[in-house]
Amino acid sequence: MTRPGGKWQNWARSASIRPQRVEFPRSAEAVQRAVLAAKDRGMLVKAVGSGHSFTGIAVAPGVLLDLSDLSGIVTVDTERRLVTLKAGTKLHQIPQLLAPYGLAMENLGDIDRQSISGAISTGTHGTGSTFGGISTQIVGATLVTAAGEFRTIDENNSPELIPAIALGLGALGVLIDVTVQCVPAFLMHAVERREPIQDVVANIHERATGVDHFEFYWFPHTEFALTKENTRLPEGDKRHPLPRASKWVDETLLANGVYRLTCALGHVAPAIIPPVSRMAAQLTGSREYTDLSTNVFTQSRTVRFREMEYAIPVENVQAAFDELRSVINRNGWKISFPVEVRFAKGDDRWLSTAHGRDSAYIAVHRYWKEDPSQYFRAVEAIMSQYGGRPHWGKMHTLRAETLRERYPRFDDFVALRNELDPERMFRNAYLDRVLGA
Repeated sequence: MTRPGGKWQNWARSASIRPQRVEFPRSAEAVQRAVLAAKDRGMLVKAVGSGHSFTGIAVAPGVLLDLSDLSGIVTVDTERRLVTLKAGTKLHQIPQLLAPYGLAMENLGDIDRQSISGAISTGTHGTGSTFGGISTQIVGATLVTAAGEFRTIDENNSPELIPAIALGLGALGVLIDVTVQCVPAFLMHAVERREPIQDVVANIHERATGVDHFEFYWFPHTEFALTKENTRLPEGDKRHPLPRASKWVDETLLANGVYRLTCALGHVAPAIIPPVSRMAAQLTGSREYTDLSTNVFTQSRTVRFREMEYAIPVENVQAAFDELRSVINRNGWKISFPVEVRFAKGDDRWLSTAHGRDSAYIAVHRYWKEDPSQYFRAVEAIMSQYGGRPHWGKMHTLRAETLRERYPRFDDFVALRNELDPERMFRNAYLDRVLGA
């Protein structure tokens, strides 16, 4: 289906555009026809998933391809645990699709609203010092190139290009399906605690490697962090999920409803943020439960925000985090959103923020109605001191000249882009900035 372009905006309201036209392809052939039609008319093309990136990576000034209808399973190889999914399949749909086969994705982030193609194309990740981002689970993909040709990359067809295609920023073509290396379905035992931030930071490396999945949130203006430790268990173990009522109170009423009101009030009267944050930290309780992996990995976040996240070598996380705390205190900023710290194993994806090095991720947020620029600039300066690589889907200011120095395979990626999209049919202003015009 095709319609004239109305206004498109991302979830964070940090990027918007009025594309010339919008198309909703329901098949691989429909994507191909859309690309060929745009090529004939000399129009730019961008595919969009859920619009959950905070950058302008999905902004489409020409033809916007909304892949929402390109959803579901293509094939399943139960013996090898390989599942091919259509590119527009949302992460929150995947557990139900995999359940009949006793399979699950190996690792996930804490938000599941993204499409599978959008998540891998921007380098979305979860946490776990021995686990990679979502793109590391991709072992094959099919895309439509700028010439309107189908190109399959897998173990039998140009396998050396999998590390490029699996995290391609939407710059190499339009993904129409991806093949995921799944694992047997599993449970996770979750332990969440309020702990003194000094104790957490002092033992941060032991904490990160001492459990399958570790992360923590620090609440500015307080001396406390919320730590999360998740341990993987066989699917056959007994589940002890959170009681439905208490889960609703914690995650719907408090974490979204009351917190939304607090952020709105803090935007109008910033002076209330520190005391409210201290009170909230004091009231944060501990939780322990065992549930299906996806129910532990992900959570609902409906309070709108904007985010910057940087990956740094894991050995630098303590120093970088301490500097971040100092800069907030020194400037007297009133920050209502917590700082999130996660971990990932180094990988071989050419443009992965964890390429070639075990990494720690430090993410900062601001309520969407607040101006994040001063805070984010200061954090970016700190992360740059440690060779930080910005999450491709989250706000940052780096350009191709700087990014080339931080990614050993940057020029290889650009060369592949020259081959697959020599006339830059899939470009936009964001890609011009981070990859070069």
